Amino acid sequence: MYQEALSAGDCIAQQLVQDVDRYAELGRALRSTNFHSAVTVARGSSDHASSYLAYLIMARMGRLVTSLPMSLITLYKSPLVTRDTLAVSISQSGQSPDVVEPITYFRNGGATTVALVNDASSPLAQAAEWTMPLHAGKEQSVAATKSFIASLVAGARLVSEWQNDRELKDGIAALPDALRAATNVDWSPAIEVLAPARNIMVVGRGISFPVALEASLKFKETSALQAEAFSGAEIKHGPMALIEEGYPLLIFATRGPAQSGLVALAEEMRGRGARVLLAAPEDVPSRDLLLPTSAIPDLDPIVAIQAFYMMAARLSEARGLDPDKPRHLSKVTKTN
Repeated sequence: MYQEALSAGDCIAQQLVQDVDRYAELGRALRSTNFHSAVTVARGSSDHASSYLAYLIMARMGRLVTSLPMSLITLYKSPLVTRDTLAVSISQSGQSPDVVEPITYFRNGGATTVALVNDASSPLAQAAEWTMPLHAGKEQSVAATKSFIASLVAGARLVSEWQNDRELKDGIAALPDALRAATNVDWSPAIEVLAPARNIMVVGRGISFPVALEASLKFKETSALQAEAFSGAEIKHGPMALIEEGYPLLIFATRGPAQSGLVALAEEMRGRGARVLLAAPEDVPSRDLLLPTSAIPDLDPIVAIQAFYMMAARLSEARGLDPDKPRHLSKVTKTN
């Protein structure tokens, strides 16, 4: 896990020189189609990458995006209207039937279908009209790291070409160096707090919430740590009742409109006795962990999760576990 996370910068450099014309072609096709909405089709880490993609599409393109409950198609056989819809599936393996079947259904129903998938020969790749390989290379660790980052970047590339936005394109081009720099950020204070912990809340809001979701999953997968992800706007709607003296919170305060509220939340939770780990950029004096940044705020979650992964692999070892052998899990999960 550690070595694969460490290689993410090189993986992204490789991805960015691949399929350049294909992404441009996809962007032109998206701009020429009048979508009323979009759906994402994914599970696990890929669903968190889909949440990031959904944020970019809604914020930049103004289209509503829904995460599809796949059972509507695979189990309930619901008669969904799919025409004039964009359906994007994200997957590492492209093998799970409950990801492949909805994309087939949407394509047959006249939707534009896109697969961001690491295995370009997989059933999912064959099912979608547009297949965009992640080029992350084979991932040995059960816990996805470099393939997750590659999924985030592929989603950002899709939106940059759809919007035809030069600033976003230039920011994506600078990501390999930003990711390499993020591997050197010291998050060892988090290990000191979390090695003996039994549970944790992971908090984000807006564009940082997908990172909170992914971090929460990795805590469970690799450290057997009961973790829940919440939006900073939801903490006071019930979850705050869990806060007691020493309760750990990891808060991702990436740049953007939500940052000030998350920084204020960190201070309030400290006042209630929580052991807060505020991950924020260098210009936030109250930070506990340095959050690396990219060329533009919309890409900050990509380098933020890189810094987290480096710590998460070491945390697993500090808790006496092997991050490459999580209990009860396998690399490819197939569900219906």
